[in-house]
Amino acid sequence: MTGAVRRLRQTLVAAVCLAMILAMPALAAAASLTILIDLSDQRMTVSDESEVLHFWAVSTARSGYCTPVGTYRPIRLERMWYSTIYDNAPMPHAIFFHGGYAIHGTTEIASLGQPASHGCVRLHPDHARKLFELVLVHGRDATRIVIRR
Repeated sequence: MTGAVRRLRQTLVAAVCLAMILAMPALAAAASLTILIDLSDQRMTVSDESEVLHFWAVSTARSGYCTPVGTYRPIRLERMWYSTIYDNAPMPHAIFFHGGYAIHGTTEIASLGQPASHGCVRLHPDHARKLFELVLVHGRDATRIVIRR
């Protein structure tokens, strides 16, 4: 093998290795768990890559309040949290995704399917527990929360 061919081969190997290294963050950022919240339907769809796992009623912001629209990742998980703003209201299985906004269980299950919150996404407590466990299994970095109108 000539020197020129050896250098070309080394350059190609280095280029392939560099491409693989550069692709790793993109692969790590890909979500394996997607939580889609549709504000107009007051529904949540939970999917694991291409398979729908759950389809649940939620309550989001009522008139005068706002549930933020966008794509988020969980920033903090709390098995039990109490609101520091709204009379120490219980927020079981809270998944915080944007400041103080969270997906969490509610005792107001009769309101599910219609806007009723101060901005958080409320779920039936059993569903909140299941979702919380799914996020723990998949990991925060592999979970994507999408909220759309």
